[in-house]
Amino acid sequence: MISSLALSAQELGIRFGDVSGENNVALDGVFDAGMHRIHANISFGKGVGIDALWDLIHKPLGQDNFNWYAGVGPSTYIGDNFFLGASGEIGLEFIFDVPLTIGIDYRPTFWIIENTTFDWGGFGLNVRYRL
Repeated sequence: MISSLALSAQELGIRFGDVSGENNVALDGVFDAGMHRIHANISFGKGVGIDALWDLIHKPLGQDNFNWYAGVGPSTYIGDNFFLGASGEIGLEFIFDVPLTIGIDYRPTFWIIENTTFDWGGFGLNVRYRL
């Protein structure tokens, strides 16, 4: 039997803060992937940055509308230089009674290509609309 993974947008919005490369704002989305979720963003500025993180943990923290999450996934930046690496992510989010989610996260990145380095930055504020 062949199984398929259907991804549908759950939340769409904006992420402010340290984003891949030299960008400070990104289009942000959360997509349901069964027991886990994909937290992806695309940023524009001096180049284009793309992150697609698989949140392995996504659990309520005390109450139903306050969650924490952790994940890992690929990151890339295409500008004057090309960077490819892996990012980790840990964050907190609050789900309002209206279709709005606000969260903060920390996303350090280990860049492998073009220069091998570890970026300790990566703090962000997420504001997303729930579909």
